[in-house]
Amino acid sequence: MYIVAIAWIYVALMAAAGAQSIIGGILTFLGFTLPLALLLWITGSGARRRKREAIERAEAANPEHPDQAR
Repeated sequence: MYIVAIAWIYVALMAAAGAQSIIGGILTFLGFTLPLALLLWITGSGARRRKREAIERAEAANPEHPDQAR
């Protein structure tokens, strides 16, 4: 998934480089990459939840040393 995101950022950078002005290039780049950032954040929410739950389970199993659970 990350290789596709990297390729899309490259495409966005090339589209921004071809813009008529600097402001247009910045807006083009943001217009291409902000939806990508939102998509990556949404698709990563399950992994973040699973990681948080695993840390909580590990801390519950070893309450004396919560730093070792990570």
